[in-house]
Amino acid sequence: MESKKIFEKIKNAVIEFKEEALKELVQRAIDESIPVEKIIDTLSEGMNIIGEKYQSGEYFVTELIIAGETMKGAMEVVQPHMETEGGDERAIIVLATVAGDIHDIGKNILKILLTSAGFKVVDLGVDVSTEDIVKAVKKHEPNILGLSALLTTNLEQFPKVVSQLKTSGIREKVKVIIGGAVVTEEFALEAEVDAYAKTAMEGVNICKKWAR
Repeated sequence: MESKKIFEKIKNAVIEFKEEALKELVQRAIDESIPVEKIIDTLSEGMNIIGEKYQSGEYFVTELIIAGETMKGAMEVVQPHMETEGGDERAIIVLATVAGDIHDIGKNILKILLTSAGFKVVDLGVDVSTEDIVKAVKKHEPNILGLSALLTTNLEQFPKVVSQLKTSGIREKVKVIIGGAVVTEEFALEAEVDAYAKTAMEGVNICKKWAR
């Protein structure tokens, strides 16, 4: 099967919550020696479409939960084929979904990828307040802070976190990367973060560069 066709089928299986079909397609892509990074990017693209459908009101919380389970099955197939970079842990990264948002699919994919890349990941979970995020940065002294949000209404949390990091005198000590279906490059500049990642794989690559 041509790469383009299998990517389209994988994306559709994510959007339509076809977990078993998705697992079979992912396995087929692996068997055909398609790079794992490209498979993960395709899965992320599918999740971005689900985020857009949720944002527009076409999908609801129930669909997001089902999508999470569907993705979990796919990642279980992918994970054994991901290259684990040995040696000392490369850097510490704190991850959180910002206040008012309970969605963690993208964050969880990023967590798996970062762990495989040798990072020490501190996952604060979902709906995390600015205060708790800043406290965690003070406590763990991470090299990187990764924040996510799925809803437009929660985008305001990103600049709030950056502002609080500045007030606490620790902004210069940590790189901040944000992601989520509704995040844009333009917004990232306005929020004064260090980077925006459209996909989980892109996020990992940025973190790797920072950790060198």
